[in-house]
Amino acid sequence: MTKHIILWQLADTLTADEKLAVKAGIKEGLEGLAGQIPGLVDIKVYTEGLPSSNADVMLDASFENEDALKGYAVHPAHVAVADGKVRPFTKTRLCLDFEI
Repeated sequence: MTKHIILWQLADTLTADEKLAVKAGIKEGLEGLAGQIPGLVDIKVYTEGLPSSNADVMLDASFENEDALKGYAVHPAHVAVADGKVRPFTKTRLCLDFEI
């Protein structure tokens, strides 16, 4: 199994209310990919970090294998969410992919 962990910081230009809306949109969009992408086993988005956090949103996804992760990266449903709900509103992205 392959894990795909992403941490994002939202853009500084967003107001507090806009950040809440963006977080909800990212969560809805990415978790909505469940059942749509071959090899995607589980997908969860966390948006309520503790005050000690320095990231705003975390994606925790599991795939059958690395090839399934590669397919997810270019799948049209994922690209639509990334381009419409994530990339326009984030300033920093960190990724860790690993085998479990």
